[in-house]
Amino acid sequence: MIFEVIIEGRTRRVELMRAGSSWQCRLDGKDFPADVTFPQPGVLSILVDGKSYEIKQQPAQGETGVVIGQEYFNVIVRDPRSLAARRRAGDDIQGVRKITAPMPGKVVRILAPAGTAVEAGQPVLVIEAMKMQNELKSPKKGTVKKLNVGEGTAVEAGQTLAEVE
Repeated sequence: MIFEVIIEGRTRRVELMRAGSSWQCRLDGKDFPADVTFPQPGVLSILVDGKSYEIKQQPAQGETGVVIGQEYFNVIVRDPRSLAARRRAGDDIQGVRKITAPMPGKVVRILAPAGTAVEAGQPVLVIEAMKMQNELKSPKKGTVKKLNVGEGTAVEAGQTLAEVE
């Protein structure tokens, strides 16, 4: 299992592999053995280098709160292979990102004109193709810098429709 774990804004790569009755862990490419048990739901007991840690999960909105000992941390855990995680990762992308037409069609609605602040995943415009309407969403949090099309414009697959900065 591979995870991206974001603690206090710092992203770490964690790989967990079953090794007989124990776990082999790799943190940012460095291997270390760990004894792991789950004494009750939401609680993880882990022994690393002779030190014992009890980790308690406390759900929070959009993140997971984790208590280790007496310290509380906001943690985000992602599976980097999942589509949802790749979309959420778009929040951190710097620079201009383009929204392109996935297929030929016609722009039927502009939902976020140029200058509009948008969140990652927020619909920016709607195209119609084969009598189906498709919302095209912002790939990142930012501002719609430029719209290259207007309502009623015919578009080709791969055409840049908007830019988000």
